[in-house]
Amino acid sequence: MKDSNKTLPSHSSGRQLEQGLNYLTKDGVAAQCMVVLTSGAFLIAFAIELGASNFQIGLLAAIGPLAQLLQIPGIYIVETVRNRKKISLVMVWLNRICWIAVAFVPFFYSGEAALTAFLLLMILSSSATAISTCSWNSWIRDLVPDKIMGEYFARRMRLGIGAGIFLSLAAAVFLDLSKNWFGQSPVYSYSILFLAGAGAGITAVLYLGRVPNVPMADANGRISLLHSILEPLKDANFRKLIGFLCSWSFAANLAAPFFMVYMLRRLGLSMSMVVGLSLLGQLSNYAFLMIWGRFIDRFSNKSVLSVCGPLMIGSFLGWTFTTMPGPHFLTIPLLAFLHIIVGVAASGMVLGSSNIAFKMAPRGKATSYLAANTIFVSIAAGTGPMLGGKFADFFYERELSWTLEYTTPYETFTLPTLNLQQWDFFFVLAFIIGLYSLHRLRKVTEVGEVGRKIVAGHLMIELRRQIRILSSVEGLRQMVTFPFGLIRELKKEHKIEMAEEGNDGSGSNEQTSGTD
Repeated sequence: MKDSNKTLPSHSSGRQLEQGLNYLTKDGVAAQCMVVLTSGAFLIAFAIELGASNFQIGLLAAIGPLAQLLQIPGIYIVETVRNRKKISLVMVWLNRICWIAVAFVPFFYSGEAALTAFLLLMILSSSATAISTCSWNSWIRDLVPDKIMGEYFARRMRLGIGAGIFLSLAAAVFLDLSKNWFGQSPVYSYSILFLAGAGAGITAVLYLGRVPNVPMADANGRISLLHSILEPLKDANFRKLIGFLCSWSFAANLAAPFFMVYMLRRLGLSMSMVVGLSLLGQLSNYAFLMIWGRFIDRFSNKSVLSVCGPLMIGSFLGWTFTTMPGPHFLTIPLLAFLHIIVGVAASGMVLGSSNIAFKMAPRGKATSYLAANTIFVSIAAGTGPMLGGKFADFFYERELSWTLEYTTPYETFTLPTLNLQQWDFFFVLAFIIGLYSLHRLRKVTEVGEVGRKIVAGHLMIELRRQIRILSSVEGLRQMVTFPFGLIRELKKEHKIEMAEEGNDGSGSNEQTSGTD
């Protein structure tokens, strides 16, 4: 694949921008395929196979967010090198090499040594990602126009999730078949998945290399690193946004990393069942991404967050009812419902929270604003799972129950209404902190925001429209042809790019120094 050394002016438009966004979309699809194969249930199961404790699983979940603190030196690197694309590519390549090494850990180490090597490689991988994120955020903030940001990123995420859904199915089938190869040692199956994920990640880097660079604005004198980090905190509205995102990230990461552990250990579900439930969540996520993207551009990020937030925190509380005190006949239906709700809400929360930070970061100062936001939010997000791991061990032999009992002369009827054990306690705590984060969201001001009721009303209209479409013959046809439609869409973009480059006549000969 040939490389693109094109550089866009800071306020570019036209064919070159369109080509760059197409390559960025393909990068997003390939990167999402890597995420599917190297995270979630597969990563947690790999850690459990290596013998990880609850605290070590919490530490594993905390490594990524806490590594984002490296965005502090990342700001210095970006301001010194002043080529955000080059920094991003170097760091992303390092990340992919780390994942190849992770895949080979079980072949060279065992016991504590394997777990230690795995965690060290995850630290190195996450550190590279943090520095890459610092430069990538600023670069892409200046590349994507504000007026299409919501719908563009929604479409990019939607294509990635769509590809990831079928990749998850393929991975689940592979894990079932691999039992005949590796017997009681499925850890090697996860190694193969990680190698495939690294391959998808390398493909993503090749596409990212073709996204045009955007020159940084001229620096007005030498600004200290401390000033760069603290400057966004002087912006009262951005400071309120950081307060919301910190409290929200703490609540979400207190609970979410342990959903997989909860299903595998406490509920005793098989990996196929866990992957199937995850796919259900991904499908609902996929279905709503474009809806939320349009709503963000039409209304505002805050308006979408105010609708998705209550759904998300309500799902935290819902997990406590999946056992009463053990699995019951409604456990699987309730898990399916919760995964659907989480998929719907998470699509809006992820899209809205990232876009609102992008939107409120002034052009020319995006590096310091977005890095400061990531640094503070990462501290909160990293603290959550580590405390969660400690809570899981602390509450292991503790239980809080509340039952209703009705006694007659002949028999006694007992109805359990509340039963909290181990993980349940911090699911409830995450729900309470989530309520507080929604209070913090109300203090944030965003241009164009509307009331939650207006967004909810339009959402109901959109839902009714989607139900009518899906219940029709045309809707069934779209569902059946979905994977082929996804492939056709990516191929169509590729043909357009090739035609435009052919008409340009100079795409492969343009030289701009310092972009790779």
